[in-house]
Amino acid sequence: MDPYLSDVLDLLLRLLHVVAGIAWIGASLYFIRLDLGLRPPDDERDKAKGIAGEYWGVHGGGFYHSQKYKVAPEKLPEPLHWFKWEAYTTWLTGFVLLVVLYYFDADVRLVDPQVADLEAWQAIAISVGALAGGWVVYDVLCRLVRSDVALGVGVAAMVVAAAWVLGELLAPRAAYLQVGVVLGTIMAANVFFTIIPAHRELIRAKEAGREPDAAPGISAKRRSVHNNYLTLPVVFTMLAGHFPFTYGHEHAWLVLVGVMASVAVIRHYFNLFHQEKVAWPFLVAGVAALVAILIAIKPADAPRAETGLVDTARVEQIVEQRCATCHSGVAAPNGVRLETRVQIEARAGDIEEQAVRTKAMPPGNSTGITDEERDVLAAWAAQR
Repeated sequence: MDPYLSDVLDLLLRLLHVVAGIAWIGASLYFIRLDLGLRPPDDERDKAKGIAGEYWGVHGGGFYHSQKYKVAPEKLPEPLHWFKWEAYTTWLTGFVLLVVLYYFDADVRLVDPQVADLEAWQAIAISVGALAGGWVVYDVLCRLVRSDVALGVGVAAMVVAAAWVLGELLAPRAAYLQVGVVLGTIMAANVFFTIIPAHRELIRAKEAGREPDAAPGISAKRRSVHNNYLTLPVVFTMLAGHFPFTYGHEHAWLVLVGVMASVAVIRHYFNLFHQEKVAWPFLVAGVAALVAILIAIKPADAPRAETGLVDTARVEQIVEQRCATCHSGVAAPNGVRLETRVQIEARAGDIEEQAVRTKAMPPGNSTGITDEERDVLAAWAAQR
């Protein structure tokens, strides 16, 4: 694909993806908070109408009074607002981004010969299979396991297995993203296959004049809560690609699992807090675990070549052969151009971080940089 066209598609799709994601996550977090904050109605007339709980809030210069029915109101209201397109748009744009950025360039972005010697089509098949397989495993667990605790353990085990397996097959950065896309697919599928159908069943029952069955709504609520806990882990995987010290770690899959568990615990703190329950131990535990992980994965000092002073001309030669293929011209990734000595010297710290400490660059070592060349870069960076 033409590099400029790829950048344009990346920009437009990423913009829509982020905006839709903010709308979806915002609505999801708000409705979970609303649900957890419901209190029995004070007015006996509301109880008689089937109101299960109410929530008072102040925002935007006024007061809001939200009420939730046990099942459904006596009469369907008009208009009735739905919350689904935010989820669908987020997933669709995210999948197209995955295709444009990773599948079209799979031999560089998905495949790393140092991890697994795969053909591009094999890596793509693994990616697609993980999306479908993740949803199937999760959905089966939800249907078979009634205990929320046992289900949580099962889903956690699935995530750990996915992080390890994908970390053994795909390029490190792609493996992190892939785990996030698996979880994001589960979230979107929950909306499409369970939550929205439950809402439609409620409406059909009211339109047919029959008493709605509460079971689909209860199942939908359960999946909504799952989505709530998956949100922060998915956001982390989307951001981690900018931080090679995470996915470039020797035990990257463990780092991923640890951070995802930490932010899920922090999410639990907020859910308990919104119920006015004792919550602070979970916040302390989540933050402490996150800090401990970040301390533990601090990159070690880069290896130093025992060659005395390194001539910058030698570094320029390495960069020209191994880095400038991508980092040149106006389309250079993140605007990082490595075409002149001034540009190279200005990026000495980044070169050491990306090419030496984490070995995140070149992606999939597509240009074949050697360990000896990395050592030269390390020694040169130490002179700066």
